[in-house]
Amino acid sequence: MEITPKNTIGEIVADDFRTAATFSKYSIDFCCKGHRTIEEVCKKRAIDEELLIAEIERTRASEANQSFDYKTWPLDLLTDYIEKTHHRYVKEKTPVIFQFLNKLCNVHGERHPELFDINSLFSASAADLSAHMRKEEVILFPFIRKMKTAQIKGDFLEMPHFGTIENPIAMMKQEHNTEGDRFKKIAALTNNYSPPADACNTYKVTFAMLEEFENDLHKHIHMENNILFPKAINLEKKFEKVS
Repeated sequence: MEITPKNTIGEIVADDFRTAATFSKYSIDFCCKGHRTIEEVCKKRAIDEELLIAEIERTRASEANQSFDYKTWPLDLLTDYIEKTHHRYVKEKTPVIFQFLNKLCNVHGERHPELFDINSLFSASAADLSAHMRKEEVILFPFIRKMKTAQIKGDFLEMPHFGTIENPIAMMKQEHNTEGDRFKKIAALTNNYSPPADACNTYKVTFAMLEEFENDLHKHIHMENNILFPKAINLEKKFEKVS
């Protein structure tokens, strides 16, 4: 894949996830706003276009830290991976971060009132992510797997109650945007997850866990927005042509 100013951020990261680190370095959102082109981002952020493309190419040329080529994976494998890796991560880490944030609010809240805002934002995110993942696991992902099975067997595909798959996908992408915005606020309130000078070990661990949580969420959203969802939409259109 040749990188040009007309390439979107999402397709570049979908082609090689290692480039996500380059975009993160420039604080460029590669998940929720992956539809933007290099040209658009550089113009808006006053970034040297040639320099950014050169950095992306160096990352792509590196043999170190080779990542899985997720875009070649079949749809059913992608859904299984997202559930068992990213959904499971959210479910396991959320109660732990809750416990630590509540402790920080009780012990340090008087000196650092921003902790209450961070706790409130994370609480809202956890509740919405739980509902979001449930919709994917019960409605969207089973239909994607059903499409894949029908394709393999050459079976007729009964259309779902939600009409086209683009309807739930549009909802999922909007919810992804909401979470992206929330974590931008959390990052700002934590000074990009930099603990204050008087921070205890729990303080430092909590901020590190929040940063890790956001990083995993970025990968999670990227895999869905830029890889899984486009592939699912394309597969549904193949059934429409047959019918």
